[in-house]
Amino acid sequence: MSLAGCGSFATSPAASPGAACAPGLSPFERDTLYFGRAIPTGGQVSEAEWLRFLDGILTPAFPQGLTVINAVGQWRGEAGAVVREPSKIVVLLHPRDDKADAAIAQVIAAYRQAFAQEAVLQERQAVCVRF
Repeated sequence: MSLAGCGSFATSPAASPGAACAPGLSPFERDTLYFGRAIPTGGQVSEAEWLRFLDGILTPAFPQGLTVINAVGQWRGEAGAVVREPSKIVVLLHPRDDKADAAIAQVIAAYRQAFAQEAVLQERQAVCVRF
């Protein structure tokens, strides 16, 4: 999965790294992972395969919770044609620490290996949250 024309978006001052959150809010990281389901050699990651990955890899890595969103990604391929593929978007909210960074890296590596993916897009923002 690749994206063209991605811009830079500023976060609110309260969510910027090093800035304090408003009273009642805690500083967290929000990682959004984009999992393309098209398999380069043909076919796609089935719903059953995705659920096995979710239950066996993602959930144990982030047992405190996550959100999964069904999506369709698209981009212009090298030949100029628009490429579309079903995707899963996973949103993770977590304290910023080495443990979470390692877990995300392992999740991405596991998905790439299991489904012959070139990449899993990761987007990160500092946020302030209240549970």
